[in-house]
Amino acid sequence: MLVEDAANPRSRQTERRQERETMQHFTQVIDGIDGSRAELVGYVIDNSPEMDPDRRRPAILIIPGGGYAIGSDRESEPVALQFLAAGYQAFVLKYSCVPSRYPVALLEMAEAMSMIRGHADEWHVDAGRVAAIGFSAGGHLAANLTTVSSDAELRDAGYDPAAVRPLLLCYPVITSGRFAHRGSFDNLLGDGKDDAPLLELLSIEKHVDTTMPPVFIWHTITDQAVPVENSLLMIQACRLAGVSVEAHLFPSGGHGLSLGTAETAWQGVHGIEECVQVWPRLAAAWMRRTFAK
Repeated sequence: MLVEDAANPRSRQTERRQERETMQHFTQVIDGIDGSRAELVGYVIDNSPEMDPDRRRPAILIIPGGGYAIGSDRESEPVALQFLAAGYQAFVLKYSCVPSRYPVALLEMAEAMSMIRGHADEWHVDAGRVAAIGFSAGGHLAANLTTVSSDAELRDAGYDPAAVRPLLLCYPVITSGRFAHRGSFDNLLGDGKDDAPLLELLSIEKHVDTTMPPVFIWHTITDQAVPVENSLLMIQACRLAGVSVEAHLFPSGGHGLSLGTAETAWQGVHGIEECVQVWPRLAAAWMRRTFAK
């Protein structure tokens, strides 16, 4: 912000111009049902009278991974900036992790989606074009919100189970079965980690039906932490339910690659994988086609 020089009209004009064209960057607090606090971090492009002053952009809610223990910074702001550059209003949900348990994070995500739509005018969002993208355990959270297994929890809390359209999943935790990432379910469920009916409820591939939104999914074949079978089970479930799915399997790379670039590499070194670096462009093209339908 410039300091206004009262004797200089050019100074006042420049200040007003800067106010119109400044991107909004803000944090909104979401209270968890267990007393925890989540944060919705927004990266919002303001409109300019030099272009389209009434533009409403599609939006994307980013759900980072971290095994329900943490929310990864590597899968947060760097991803938001990629989608911001592609013309999306971008939001990152820093949801409650351990010691919070299911369904705390689920309801925080539902509230985040509700907030984005509720502030559509202020944040220049096209409320009919709001997607969600989840990484690893964040993929499990995002997918859980979109399947019928979460409908009762969402309706009881006053949320719309059909709020997410469409869904993007990056090396997601999907199954609680043979190929489960057990640590994610242990952190999510705590003392309920061996509760068979609850594990069944949260095994995403078992609850995909025709109400599921279109899905974009990618994984590496060589992921040793969350086996690629998680994505394969999701792809098969979508296929059997008649849900549109675009899938990309890459031949190399470990878990948690994010963008696969030096920008998101562990300590700036580990996790640079050239073959996966194309996924943001593939995802943006898929969303353009999906939103156009």
